[in-house]
Amino acid sequence: MRRILLLSLKIIVSAALLYLALRKVDFHELASRFNVASVGWIGLAIAATLLQIFVGVLRWRIVSAECGAPLGVTQATRFNLIGAFFNQTLPSSIGGDAVRLWLVARGGAGWRAATYSIFVDRAIGLIALAIVIVATLPWSYQLIADPHGRSALLLVDFAALAAGVGFLILGRLQWPWLKRWWATHHVHNCSVIANRVIFSRERGPKVAVLSFLVHFLAVVIAWCVVRSIAAPVLFGQVFQLIPPVMLITMMPISIAGWGVREATMGLAFGYAGLVSAEGVNVSLLFGAVSFIVGAFGGLVWIFSAEKAAKGSAPIEVPEEKLPH
Repeated sequence: MRRILLLSLKIIVSAALLYLALRKVDFHELASRFNVASVGWIGLAIAATLLQIFVGVLRWRIVSAECGAPLGVTQATRFNLIGAFFNQTLPSSIGGDAVRLWLVARGGAGWRAATYSIFVDRAIGLIALAIVIVATLPWSYQLIADPHGRSALLLVDFAALAAGVGFLILGRLQWPWLKRWWATHHVHNCSVIANRVIFSRERGPKVAVLSFLVHFLAVVIAWCVVRSIAAPVLFGQVFQLIPPVMLITMMPISIAGWGVREATMGLAFGYAGLVSAEGVNVSLLFGAVSFIVGAFGGLVWIFSAEKAAKGSAPIEVPEEKLPH
């Protein structure tokens, strides 16, 4: 009953926010902007999304190896594509993580190692995203003149940054009770692993570059979408607006982020002195690109060995074991 209520609430949130956001969209005017060049830009956006998924694969392999769940490139790529599909079909923007966890665990790594690999990978990505937003604050403040927009940006970003820093500090603490309680024990273990990965001289720089590249590619995807409809938005503006929107969209309160992303993008564009409707247009096309890539991930799932064997396929051991 609780799951049904949560699902119903997320559907209501998505529907309500989409309704409010779509009231600003003139679909006839939007359709009139599409031409041959638009198809090319959308194709580039799809290619950038696939590249983003592969970059995420490279980071996840480093993290998962540290968690005791080593993955081969091919299998990790397949899992991430399948995760992209379930991100579009499950009732949250992180539903694909649950499926990736299930695939890794059923593949022989075990539930603990699989859970740790997903949780730590997500935490590192969140910390990197918060750092990107903080680094661009001086320029964002020049772009966003509205005091409410500035306050919302600071609140969301520093909350995420504080959560990330607090998570890393937790792994440095040696309080005995952290290891006795079930919940704190596992979160502490994940924090220890995250510290090991981030502050490793060998793995840390690789993970940092890959993490920032993932978020930069999100900006590139949005820029391709902007160009596909010839929206009057500069690349620098996209670079400052997209990361905060992605941060808010990560909250699992809607269906695949739909509604939350459109409402947030519209507000962000409005606070930046741009046309709110353009923000909604960009968000809809951004979501459409994700949906197309997710559909491709669905084909990967349909023809995957994991689906045929109901998740019993063994995990591929990488040719080279990642260093510890």
